[in-house]
Amino acid sequence: MSNSVVSVGSGPRKVLALHGWFGSAEGWGPMVESLDTAGFTYVFMDCRGYGGARHMKGEYTMQEVARDAVTTADFLGWDRFSLVGHSMGGAAIQHVLASAPERVQALVGITPVPASGVPFDEQAWALFSSAAQSEASRRAIIDFSTGSRLSATWVDRLVAKSMARSQADAFGAYLHSWARTDISSRIQGAKVPVKVIVGEHDPGLNAAVMQATWLAWYPNATLDFMANAGHYPMDETPVALATTIEKFLKGAVQ
Repeated sequence: MSNSVVSVGSGPRKVLALHGWFGSAEGWGPMVESLDTAGFTYVFMDCRGYGGARHMKGEYTMQEVARDAVTTADFLGWDRFSLVGHSMGGAAIQHVLASAPERVQALVGITPVPASGVPFDEQAWALFSSAAQSEASRRAIIDFSTGSRLSATWVDRLVAKSMARSQADAFGAYLHSWARTDISSRIQGAKVPVKVIVGEHDPGLNAAVMQATWLAWYPNATLDFMANAGHYPMDETPVALATTIEKFLKGAVQ
């Protein structure tokens, strides 16, 4: 296994988690402290160019992340497993489903990118494109996506972790993949159990977007609304998020 991982728990339900654009395998915040380690085994994987895989070269695409995820599951000896994806990772877990549907037991998307990508306008695309090199752009994106309501100290810390745990070339390349790749035709109608979680204060990947994409495409999808959270509920409402994820997975995966 070439991608680095962080493992938590030793329970019978197997969960592979894929991080967001600003995240890493170690970037799931205090939510990890509330996970049921007796009932679940969680493996948090670094995408190439991030965290412990920071110097691992590649294409930096969602397709490659999906291939690496399946390779990681193979290394772990997991025939079947559930997937959790945050933001960019929400797109990646759908690529895993499209490429290996027989392996996937359930999907949990946390403020997730749809399988169709994100239709940025020109101004937003310029901001997001500049974030590979610019701390100020990363700060503006994080602040906006959490409703411009959180402590500047927290925002600055997330920016600093993001800069330290990602390579700029990988960070920039992944944007083109998660925002501009459309695999919606490959996953529409998939009957896998799906939970989609949105934050009350996330103005971009909100409930309306999820209703038009995830819930329209997956017949067994349900939507949960996370009060007092924006785009990062693993930091903003960690106990509530862990509870929601595990309640769903315990019902979906026997």
